[in-house]
Formats: sequence, structure tokens, C-alpha cells
Amino acid sequence: MRAIEPIAKFDLAFSLMCLQNKHRHLVSRLSKAISHTGDGHLYVLLGVLALWLDGQHGRYFLLSGLLAFVIELPCYWLLKNTIKRRRPNELTGLIPAFITPSDKYSLPSGHTAAAFVIAILLSHFYPQLAAFAFVWASMIAFARILLGVHFFSDVVLGACLGIATATFALQWFGV
Repeated sequence: MRAIEPIAKFDLAFSLMCLQNKHRHLVSRLSKAISHTGDGHLYVLLGVLALWLDGQHGRYFLLSGLLAFVIELPCYWLLKNTIKRRRPNELTGLIPAFITPSDKYSLPSGHTAAAFVIAILLSHFYPQLAAFAFVWASMIAFARILLGVHFFSDVVLGACLGIATATFALQWFGV
């Protein structure tokens, strides 16, 4: 456990820095809107649009996304329920939570994992969207911290999970 103490200290200090300011309520409203784009509805729409508008590329975009999520979701659930890291506001009263999360534990961030799945797929199939996709995925990750429901290391692990599962799916289909 001593090995993770520096990470836990950094996570707490980073969250406090982000959330202990006079603008936190204004920032939380913007963060909610950004985070909401990562709830999953947009991913379905992107997959359907790609299939409808882009033939072969769209087909592989959709199939790669489905495979990535078939792998990512159980891994995310298993990690969360094995590690059982409490949410920031449960660990200290100094960190407010501006939303009610959909599940109990914080590590890894599922929103971040899903956003990075989509960012990898968009950048692979539509390279002209790569910069936008990674900025957007990073904004979702940071929004989760600003909403007080994740620590920095939660979103880093979520991003790694999303990148790994999307990369695996692309390799699986050989695209």
C-alpha cells in the first residue's frame, strides 16, 4: 500500500486545487454539459452515422466500437468492483460532488474509458478528426474530476483502458 501513497496524495491535492475555488459552481455547470456528451448516446449516433454515410469504413468503425465496448465494459466493471476505490467526496468532506455518479466506485473512470475508445476509433478511421477527438476525450476526463466524482489517477486508468480496448479491436479486425 505504501507504493500508492504518493499517487493518493497527488490525487487529493489535485482535486482540492481544482475544486476549492470561488468559480467551482460555474465550472461544474460547464463540466456537466461536457460530461454528458460522454454518457453513451453520442457513441451510438456516431456508429450509426458512420455505417450509414461511410460504407466500408463506417462498417468497421461500428464493428470495432462494438468489440471494444464488449471488452471495455466488463473490464471496467471488474476493475471497479475489485479495487473498490471510494469516490473523492466519500474520502473527504473538502471535495464536493456536483453530480450523483451512476455507480459506487471511482477507479477507473468509465466515462473516460468510453471517450478514449471513441477517440482512438475516430482518429483511426477519420484522421482529420484526431485532434478534436482527443481534446474532447480529455475534456470529458477533466470534467469528471471537476465534478468531484473522480481522481486524476481514475481518469488516467480509464484513458488507458479505452485506448487498449480500442487498439485491440482495430487489430482484431485488421483495419
